[in-house]
Amino acid sequence: MLDALSLDQLRTFIAAAEEGSFSAAGRRLRRAQSVVSHTLANLELQVGFSLFERTGRYPVLTEQGRALLDEARATVGSMDAFKARARTLAEGLEPELAVAVDVMFPIATLTAAVQAFQREFPSTPLRLYVEALGAVVQPLLAGQCRIAIIGSLPDVPAGCVSQYLLDVGAVTVVAPGHPLAQVQGVVLRKVAEQHVQLVLTDRSSLTQGRNFGVVSDKTWRLADLGAKHSFLRAGLGWGHMPLHMVEGDLRDGALVRIELETSPTRGPGFSMHAIHRKDQPPGPAGRWFVARLQPSRLQESQARGGPGGSV
Repeated sequence: MLDALSLDQLRTFIAAAEEGSFSAAGRRLRRAQSVVSHTLANLELQVGFSLFERTGRYPVLTEQGRALLDEARATVGSMDAFKARARTLAEGLEPELAVAVDVMFPIATLTAAVQAFQREFPSTPLRLYVEALGAVVQPLLAGQCRIAIIGSLPDVPAGCVSQYLLDVGAVTVVAPGHPLAQVQGVVLRKVAEQHVQLVLTDRSSLTQGRNFGVVSDKTWRLADLGAKHSFLRAGLGWGHMPLHMVEGDLRDGALVRIELETSPTRGPGFSMHAIHRKDQPPGPAGRWFVARLQPSRLQESQARGGPGGSV
């Protein structure tokens, strides 16, 4: 009997358990409630026991049902991964590679990877979206690209697989003539709140109502990191920046580093990850490109005399 179990039955079981009712599971699966009930009844007949207690208003998982739920999820997940991988292999080399990249990612590292990609896949066009926060993830979720390199957005969306790449240092800076540059030692939060903070805003609606690293109520929100950089140099406010982008300014004195009380940028700054949808994994060119974004692979390229980058 158990050999006749189907993925459809397991998907129905998972949907009913997660939605909390057979009617809600039907809406999720776009099926009538009667079909859901019939499918689950057949599944229970095959396993030999009840998966749901049906005495109340809503079905509740039995002890045996709870024990099997994680196994059902793992089985369905493995099959989805198998099908996605098979589809990728059948597709062969991508006709075009589209990647969304976080604006905080080191440009030298990205440039070196793109140069190497051009040599390795000369007939495969590369399309890059350079964004911040949720706008990096949006084209991935919309199916406009197969890979997203995230960092300023700390969350990995549901249904996506994440691969760690590298850490990017971050610092808080102001122009040398800014009042905060004259503060000795740690800048207290109540002092920083009195001055305009320049904040990189999200072009998408995915982070609406959320703030990352915002301290002051006086904020100017900019959608472009280059504009934020210029405004900081002009003394129009203070803000957090990736270290690699302002190292020259710090050396030349065009910007000054300050330390904030309970600074959100202490530590590595931004943790960069390559993510893709579980149902749309990257093909050979995409996997190759992601590998070249990792420091160890770039160092190998440098050792062979190819272009390299720094983090």
